[in-house]
Amino acid sequence: MTDKTATQWLFPDWPDLPENVGVLCTTRRGGVSPAPYDDGQGKGGLNLGLHVGDAPKCVERNRDILRAELPAEPVWLTQVHGTRVLDAGTVDMEGEPPVADASFTRERGVICTVLTADCLPVLLCDAQGRTIGAVHAGWRGLADGVLHETVAAMRDAGAGELMAWLGAAIGPNRFEVGADVLEAFVRRPGVAAADIQAAFTPIGGKPGKYFADLYALARLALAEVGVRRVWGGDFCTVSNSGRFYSYRRDGVTGRQASLIWLK
Repeated sequence: MTDKTATQWLFPDWPDLPENVGVLCTTRRGGVSPAPYDDGQGKGGLNLGLHVGDAPKCVERNRDILRAELPAEPVWLTQVHGTRVLDAGTVDMEGEPPVADASFTRERGVICTVLTADCLPVLLCDAQGRTIGAVHAGWRGLADGVLHETVAAMRDAGAGELMAWLGAAIGPNRFEVGADVLEAFVRRPGVAAADIQAAFTPIGGKPGKYFADLYALARLALAEVGVRRVWGGDFCTVSNSGRFYSYRRDGVTGRQASLIWLK
């Protein structure tokens, strides 16, 4: 394993994480991909997305670099900004990545994985270290209930008290949205409209435009389903071009991964 001080990795600051749960997040550093998938400083980038225009041989080499840090092959998903949740232990690892935006497992050595480049990665586990999950939570998924669906699936599988860590996403001062996004959240039952409104800051001189706080919206969704032990939420992919890929900032760009597994 690479030393945890290596700058190509992001290790979650998750104080109550059970000892038998492994977590790892990648950045754009430490790979072989050329611009615009590089590390932002002219060196090879660790793009892990096969669907963004990067040369497949570069992505496969980057995935090899990641595999060297892991106990098994990650369970890759075809993410569509939806709410489908699957049991990662049932995935055919020889087939095409299944369409889903979240996965969970109770099996040791199965690695739940999501790719992001501004959307919010959410890692989940129970306090007993028996059930883990990973969620791709962009604004559409959050508004449609992807966190609700994932928590419900994990509890149906026997999860105990759940906790969460919020990974690197677009920050609350950089995510400009229209009134349609605000309305999509206000329409959801269960959370007070005033609490939703507090996660949207009107932009001066731009009527109908807001800065949306994905981290705050995720915390509201998690609290709604009883998950109150939440860490993370301290990053901005857009602002930190030397560490993270960002679709909002660059358009054509790579993807970083957030992974969690039972040791």
